[in-house]
Amino acid sequence: MLTVEFTVLGVPCLGLNGGPAFKHSEAFSFQIVTDGQTETDRYWNAIVNNGGAESACGWCKDRWGLSWQITPRLLLDATTDPDRAAAKRAFEAMMKMKKIDIAAIEAAWRGTGGTQRMR
Repeated sequence: MLTVEFTVLGVPCLGLNGGPAFKHSEAFSFQIVTDGQTETDRYWNAIVNNGGAESACGWCKDRWGLSWQITPRLLLDATTDPDRAAAKRAFEAMMKMKKIDIAAIEAAWRGTGGTQRMR
């Protein structure tokens, strides 16, 4: 097939078969913005546990090598906070993670400590 049309979370997409000269890379990714840990876990686990692989900072790859960003809304809010110190704390917590731990991001953002662990 030369082209394929598909939909990702309601967004129409078109894939083009560029042949063996064009490989997947992190230069292109799908982003899924989630509303909580349950939704974050559901998408993450669906990709990683189906032949995919974990990466860092909320990124993973599916079994075909396409990159996905599983991004909780709270992470976006925290890392774009006008309070630069709070945003920096949230960003630094995210940098220690694979799958995003929303409670740990919120704790870092709020400056209340908490554990930022690799997941």
